[in-house]
Amino acid sequence: MTSPQTPMDLALAQARAAAARGEVPVGAVLLDESGAVLALAGNQAEADHDASAHAELLVLREAARLRASPRLPDCTLVVTLEPCPMCAAAISAFRIKRLVFGAYDPKGGGVDHGARIFAASSCHHAPEVVGGVRETECAALLRDFFRERR
Repeated sequence: MTSPQTPMDLALAQARAAAARGEVPVGAVLLDESGAVLALAGNQAEADHDASAHAELLVLREAARLRASPRLPDCTLVVTLEPCPMCAAAISAFRIKRLVFGAYDPKGGGVDHGARIFAASSCHHAPEVVGGVRETECAALLRDFFRERR
């Protein structure tokens, strides 16, 4: 009997698939209030020739399309890397209830580092944030990807 996959397992699988396509290995999964998966994605910036095709934005857009709503207030976003400022702003705009991420990003993060979007006075909605979930595994995936590129 195999154990069920956790949301971070699903996000990591998306990140690995992104790496196999030559994309920066970041994966995301969006869950509804019951924990059901609404959308899965890995980065697609290279394939789509779109600098905004981050995993987080892809799952948010897909779920909003499926629900025919620009807001997803009962959803949890699970992502392998601390969202950048662009993605953090989108998470706020989509009114995500909870953000769970793996590796911290001291250089490009927008949640606990850098711009700290949710702490800004201009932020209209800040989700509950849980960082560092399987941090070592998520960080190793990124570190190995960039080591192979050098």
